[in-house]
Amino acid sequence: MDRVNPRCAGLDVHKDSVWACARVDGVKSVEKFGTSSRELLRLGDWLASLGVAAVAMESTGVFWKPVWNLLEGRFELMLVNARHIKQVPGRKTDVRDCDWVCQLLEHGLLKASFVPGRPQRELRDLTRQRTQLLNDRARVVNRVQKVLEDANIKLASVATDITGKSGRAILDALAEGGLSPGQMAELVHRRMEAKKPLLREALEGKVTGHHRFMLRSLLDQVDHLDRAVGSFDARIEEVMGPSGREAVKRLDDVPGFDVRTAQNVIAEVGTDMSRFPSPHHLASWAGLCPGNDESAGKRRGGRTRKGDRWLRAALTQAAWGASRTRRSYFSARHRRLAARRGKKRATVAVAHSLLVTAHCLLSDLARPYADLGAGYFDEQQSPQQQAQRMVRKLERLRYTVELKRPAA
Repeated sequence: MDRVNPRCAGLDVHKDSVWACARVDGVKSVEKFGTSSRELLRLGDWLASLGVAAVAMESTGVFWKPVWNLLEGRFELMLVNARHIKQVPGRKTDVRDCDWVCQLLEHGLLKASFVPGRPQRELRDLTRQRTQLLNDRARVVNRVQKVLEDANIKLASVATDITGKSGRAILDALAEGGLSPGQMAELVHRRMEAKKPLLREALEGKVTGHHRFMLRSLLDQVDHLDRAVGSFDARIEEVMGPSGREAVKRLDDVPGFDVRTAQNVIAEVGTDMSRFPSPHHLASWAGLCPGNDESAGKRRGGRTRKGDRWLRAALTQAAWGASRTRRSYFSARHRRLAARRGKKRATVAVAHSLLVTAHCLLSDLARPYADLGAGYFDEQQSPQQQAQRMVRKLERLRYTVELKRPAA
């Protein structure tokens, strides 16, 4: 087999050690290093002294990151999915692992994972941590709801968001005590005037000192998380830069996207779409396209494969919002697919369409977003096809339909 990379090295990275195997013109060398900065710099010097040009390593948790950070710029680095380079069972040692990675790299049999530059990696850290904080906040709000239910306070049955302006005023009043249900109902915003009678009834519960202590503690946690999310919002806005902010503004015009969702998408894929040959390559990398499972000429399934879970979660949430945007192309697409394939598959399909749209907008910054409209799919059909589709719907409802053209 031809040697594509005659001067290469493979690394087997662990928490406290790195095994390195270098192959230079067929000569193999193996060495063990620590994971401190001094040891990793010594690893780089050792590889450079052997004349190594390309280095590959497995994606092992977060342990690969310090190795990558200290070797970046000195060598052509390649991060590889561990599932793609499994050895024969029963022959696994650290030395064999690094040697096997090196052999695969030497013969050009490795497929590199996408690792963005340092600025984008830092932006990813910020957006992912913000997502974690928002998830933590949602869990704390759920605990607030559990305390209210224990006290037989049915605030969530009347207020859509119990942590909104009106809901928060009532929660603070419940935590402090001293106000009657009627007095607490008067704290709501004027948009909830019509709900005051229901609210008075919903606030008639049995709130004890224990419930007030729990509410005060949980509301303090919500306030702390809100401040943390706000600080991350400010830092992300600062790190995005002018080009990133312009990209966010363009994506914000798409149904289902808001500023945070657009920032999350840009943090995962970047603004340079040239690294993805087409929108469909990007969708495949994100794990938002049908998978291939075929044997003996038969397609056994099309389940999507695992991709970037952060990007998938952001786009799925955006797809859920886009499906509820009235008179939009995405809502029409979701409605048509949900009738045949179910809501979950329809949501994934809309997420795929949103990612394709994002790729097109970021590839051509001069192209404004233009929605195709809710009637797009009907326009693709002839009047006869539309009539047949409507007849089939009526026949499924057990109606007998006879079509007649009006007299000219």
